[in-house]
Amino acid sequence: MSMQSQSLSIKRLKLGVLDMVPLLPGNRPEQAVQRAGELARQAEAWGYTRYWTSEHHDMEGLASSSPEVLLSHIGAVTKTIKLGAGAILLPHYSPVKVAEWFHLLAALYPGRVELGLGRAPGGGPHASMALSGNFLQHVMELPQTMEALLALLEGIYEYEQVPVFARPMPEQPPAVWMLGTDRKSAEYAARYSTGYVFGQFMSEQQTEEMLSIYRSSFQPSNRMDKPRTMVAVGAVCALTDELAQQWAGQISLGDPAMRASWLVGTPSDIAERLRGLQIKYDNDEFLLVTPIPDYEQRLHSYRLIAEAVNSSLDSK
Repeated sequence: MSMQSQSLSIKRLKLGVLDMVPLLPGNRPEQAVQRAGELARQAEAWGYTRYWTSEHHDMEGLASSSPEVLLSHIGAVTKTIKLGAGAILLPHYSPVKVAEWFHLLAALYPGRVELGLGRAPGGGPHASMALSGNFLQHVMELPQTMEALLALLEGIYEYEQVPVFARPMPEQPPAVWMLGTDRKSAEYAARYSTGYVFGQFMSEQQTEEMLSIYRSSFQPSNRMDKPRTMVAVGAVCALTDELAQQWAGQISLGDPAMRASWLVGTPSDIAERLRGLQIKYDNDEFLLVTPIPDYEQRLHSYRLIAEAVNSSLDSK
């Protein structure tokens, strides 16, 4: 199939925001979370389909320690955009409590809530130990924790042969995704019939390989009958390539392998590269990470990308 035929047959791109809620120098936490709400409102108006927020602990430059709390606020200041955790770091928590958090969110915002799960500690060793004790032990127990959480979300969990429910039980439970940057997360997502988000922006692994592992190993269930993928990519957009490179230069992009995967450029450049990745990965959904250390520049970048993608697809 020619590139032209492929571009005509691909589906519309679904773009989402992955917000780490940066706490920039000279700002207070109160301002950082207000900026998160502003980003979500604007993203909804620009056509982004989801707003996800991350979980980090005792990290001076981030104000995103409790996604479940922030999402409750984001839902209240938006109307339609999907609300997701990217990710709840499951080894830290009781599966009952996680299910209760997201059942309540799903009751507050029906049809909008997505539960992304991760395996990382989300902070330094002392912060992790202070939060939940022996993190490595909890990681080893993750299969049992996952099974318990999924049973709770489906209302079929038992403790000592007695039914236990993570109330309230919403009519539409949250959609479940597994986030990761390596083979293990892809295998977990396939094994437990969840969606899979590959964190390309912070991984040295090959995206195609990780998606292939997930898709080829996926086990259909009542939870999800076929594999579903998203790719989280770093993106910095400005009206000129020079300005985009300048903004990107303010970000620590890691090693050269990760730096090469970031999308940095003009609106038309990034729209074209996203369409290319859509074909290359056979993936229609992307989360964009834009950690420019300037709130207004960050908003501008997200707006330019949305306008360019929507304009290019509407013209086909």
